[in-house]
Amino acid sequence: MNRLYYGDCLTVMQNMKSASVDLIYLDPPFNSDRTYNNIYKDETGRPLPDQIDAFCDMWELDEETERIVRTMPVLMRDAGVDDSAAELWKLWLNALRKTRPKLLAYLSYMTQRLLQMKVILKATGSIYLHCDPTAAHYIKIMMDSIFWHENFRSEIVWKRTSAHSGARRPGPVHDTILFYTKSDKYAWTGTYQDYDDLYVETFYPHKDPDGRRWSRADLTGAGVVQDGETGQPWRGINVSLKGRHWARKPADLDKLDAEGRIHWPAREGGMPRLKLYLDEQPGIPLQDVWTDIRPIHNLAAERMGYRTQKPVELLKRIIESSSKPDDVVFDPFCGCATTIEAAHLLKRQWVGIDIAIHAIKRVARIRLEDRLGLKEGTDFELDGVPRNLEGAQDLWDRDKYHFQKWAVEQIDGFVTSKRTADGGIDGRLYFGVPWRPELQSMVIEVKGGKNVSVESLRALRGVLDNDEALMAGLIIMEPLGSAKDRNFHRFMAEAGDLEVQGVEYPKMQILTVGEILDGKRFNTPGVARLRARQPTLPGSLG
Repeated sequence: MNRLYYGDCLTVMQNMKSASVDLIYLDPPFNSDRTYNNIYKDETGRPLPDQIDAFCDMWELDEETERIVRTMPVLMRDAGVDDSAAELWKLWLNALRKTRPKLLAYLSYMTQRLLQMKVILKATGSIYLHCDPTAAHYIKIMMDSIFWHENFRSEIVWKRTSAHSGARRPGPVHDTILFYTKSDKYAWTGTYQDYDDLYVETFYPHKDPDGRRWSRADLTGAGVVQDGETGQPWRGINVSLKGRHWARKPADLDKLDAEGRIHWPAREGGMPRLKLYLDEQPGIPLQDVWTDIRPIHNLAAERMGYRTQKPVELLKRIIESSSKPDDVVFDPFCGCATTIEAAHLLKRQWVGIDIAIHAIKRVARIRLEDRLGLKEGTDFELDGVPRNLEGAQDLWDRDKYHFQKWAVEQIDGFVTSKRTADGGIDGRLYFGVPWRPELQSMVIEVKGGKNVSVESLRALRGVLDNDEALMAGLIIMEPLGSAKDRNFHRFMAEAGDLEVQGVEYPKMQILTVGEILDGKRFNTPGVARLRARQPTLPGSLG
């Protein structure tokens, strides 16, 4: 069964069977803020204030990332990676910690996940990693270490746009795709690329009256055949006098001539030639420079508002080249699900993962249901989206950060990591007010534990007082007891109300996970909800 997962791909992959997928394609975000803020602007229809801070930039060398970075040599050795790669990692650690800490955090994030991808990839499988040129050279070293240098197959250059201006440098118009296999036995179909216009004009210069292009090819082969039909004269022409023989039997040559497939020169005594028609040729065997796939900005029917979206034809070429029908294609950063659509069109099974609920909702609705006509529960399963309190609790127990992220996104908020003087917040919910042109926000804090105290409210009130936000919301797992509920609401009432066009909205509000799952939302003026609002998507949790 095809599956679409909401969650961190590392967590999902750790629960997948070993050697269960045939082909992996991944296009991991490197400049995550630019990528996802563009999506959020499209979701709300208006630009968000402080866009750089509107998405949690995961490439921060925080305490948890530092721990992973330090333990990476152990993880690599446990995964069977050569000790020399672990030593190289230590050198990177020392070199990049102070000079490029975000790059070190990114490499740590990717290496963790690439190690797990090797586990779930079949021995005959292939992996294609789509790189931002900023980090491609670092990633290639890690791919060499994890999948072994001898399994490197190609560095593909894809021309992703026709032109791009560069400040004091050549315009950046290409992406890099690294192609590795898990072993020396792997699927390869030998696909072809179309001929470019210059090649066609040069090598197929002739045309039939109906416009079909063709080139001339020899009808003979080297060497004299003493016996047999191909050594005999045909149509009065004895090619054995020239040290050659006919490449086909006379009867076959007569048939080709009757079909108009032999070109007879105008000059007397000229040699007939075979017509090779352009439309019957397979094309050029696949090369490692791809300039023949139209960029996404020229494909209006495909565009879904994702800045880094890739064309379906790009993924079809990769999938056709390195898999067979019914093979399992896996994309751990599926985004707007181009890989899923290409796999479906080519009759492959697929598994996709994305960490953003906004992306999952769009994929399920636009790609799978509207575009491909697939039905959840029949054609694919949606996994990882809690549909009841038990599922939410399970998510909290397994991955507290992801639970917080889910809770924020479930109420149509956007995750943030922006810190204030009084502490941190987990997200923001945006809305409009008539006296300001830009969107305003409600800061969101999520508490999944069972013992939520009024101190959480005091901290949130401190954020509200020192932040530009106009409102604050607290999400908790379970309902409060009656006495605590009265104390909480008394404290929140002290923050006052926000009046917008004669309507008063409490500046501080609280929601339980159960209320959210039932469809209740924070009461704000003109919430910037997702377009074509969909009901909560079901999943397997709970």
